[in-house]
Amino acid sequence: MRTWALPPFFLAYFLSLATCGATTWSSPPHKKTITPKVFIIGMFTDEGESWSSIPEFNVLEKNITVPGFSPLFPQAHCTADGNICQLVTGEAEINAAATITALVHSPDFNLTQTYFLIAGIAGISPKFGTLGTVTFARFAVQVGLQYEFDAREKPDNFTTGYVPQGSFSPDEFPQELYGTEVFELNENLRQFAIRMAKKGRLADDEPSQTYRTNYASNPAFAAGAAPPSIVACDTATSDQFWTGALLGAAFEDTTKLFTNGTGTYCTTQQEDNATLEALLRGALTRRVDFSRIIIMRTASDFDRPFDGETAAANLFLMSPGFDISIKNIPAAGVPVVMGILDGWKETFEKGLKAGNYVGDIFGTLGDVPDFGPGNVFSGGRAPFTRRSLRRRLSRTGRVG
Repeated sequence: MRTWALPPFFLAYFLSLATCGATTWSSPPHKKTITPKVFIIGMFTDEGESWSSIPEFNVLEKNITVPGFSPLFPQAHCTADGNICQLVTGEAEINAAATITALVHSPDFNLTQTYFLIAGIAGISPKFGTLGTVTFARFAVQVGLQYEFDAREKPDNFTTGYVPQGSFSPDEFPQELYGTEVFELNENLRQFAIRMAKKGRLADDEPSQTYRTNYASNPAFAAGAAPPSIVACDTATSDQFWTGALLGAAFEDTTKLFTNGTGTYCTTQQEDNATLEALLRGALTRRVDFSRIIIMRTASDFDRPFDGETAAANLFLMSPGFDISIKNIPAAGVPVVMGILDGWKETFEKGLKAGNYVGDIFGTLGDVPDFGPGNVFSGGRAPFTRRSLRRRLSRTGRVG
């Protein structure tokens, strides 16, 4: 029988809540505002703890309880000088959005010049990488934000049960947009991060090496059979933890479709579009700079089985890549963080100018996206006054 005990940290935390009283709250004493140069964002315990035993810096020197953070991860952690901070959001889109919204509006932090390093693990397509691979994304695509048929009931001529919202076939661009479908990040910053990450020494182990050989028989999966490396490719967000060659192919197509053919799907995760939307709303009120965001995901498992393996086995059998994916977060991430700090005065304080569009599918921050319908705010920045926005026009004439 499996037994479970409440960890001491959580026990102390919940006991402290019990002694607060039901209706009495006291204002915390005034604290000096922290102005981080880099803020590391993890999504669950192992990702967060991967930074706690590195020699380069100690993010546990200063701990700040932030109202609105996850009950499981109620604090941000910073170095003594406040230059580097870290938090854990909790997993999946709602947790990520709630925590980052709380951070953006916290009076404890000045984030106007902060670089955000989203640093977590992910599934990976064996077409582009392998267990332990470190990826950096330009595009984050919310592939789960679609209509969905049970595949047993989909039309016979559909290649997948997923259909873009407001559309009538899987290959039609979504006619109904919510605004979070696609985000594009600073390409020059991504290339800098890749150069820095290549200075790190990636972890690998024998179980992962052995498992990779299963992918060697398929030439399309050559990257899956190779050792881990640093790769530039894009990431897919969905609350659903999915697996299989058919869904993998479907979301490859979704990524291409939503990014006007520019994006290259390679990793799967559950938070990034939610994190980016919360940061974008902060950028709209000039609390953060959206051009200062890096998405780094390390591969813990494959998104599809090798030839001869079932999708169920790929999902339910424990992947041997988890340990090295956690180790490779700081292995690649520390050089990125230190590169920003070392180049602060010369380059990063003023910002690394993007050579590409940066923002969401609506053009909320201004400029015109190179994907989607263009800027829906008449070519400018989203206003702060109420306006009518025709966001849905389908062939049935419905308008939302």
